[in-house]
Amino acid sequence: MQLLTPEEGHMALRSARGAIEYICAKKPKPALKLTPVFNEKRGVFVTLSKDGELRGCIGLPYPVMPLGEAIEHAAGAAALEDPRFPPVRKEELDQVTVEVTILTVPEPIKGDPPERPGKVIVGKHGLIARGMGTSGLLLPQVATEYGWDATTFLDHTCMKAGLPNRCWTYPSVEILTFEGQIFSEKK
Repeated sequence: MQLLTPEEGHMALRSARGAIEYICAKKPKPALKLTPVFNEKRGVFVTLSKDGELRGCIGLPYPVMPLGEAIEHAAGAAALEDPRFPPVRKEELDQVTVEVTILTVPEPIKGDPPERPGKVIVGKHGLIARGMGTSGLLLPQVATEYGWDATTFLDHTCMKAGLPNRCWTYPSVEILTFEGQIFSEKK
């Protein structure tokens, strides 16, 4: 995956912020001249924070639409559709911080399930647990923020999927890794 430049990362943030302000406050979207990378299909997540606390996080783990469209879609969904939070209100916009994570394509961890923790690099990998008709995803930065080791990260990914604790040891549960390039408005 071609990494975005810092300037393209700034464009991604402006695009996400513009989509949120358009949806929540009916402000016009910024006129951005996006580079060709925004036409490539990429996975992306948009995370919203307020006062250092999660305020919304939704994305597309797989490259199903061009990055420019995916950013706007994920930003709008993070602001209005995250079932854990009420929709972002116009009055909150100045207090909300935007983070955009551009994802590599998720790949299954190969080998025996008990060996999975040794194949997870905390701080580099994000995880998806998939099985029993459900799935859950945690971004690479989550394990770092909470100080988790690989086993704890796997456990929490199982919990996020609504799967039993230690489900990552089941051969019927697929664990995938991906990487993310993170851009944030945080100073």
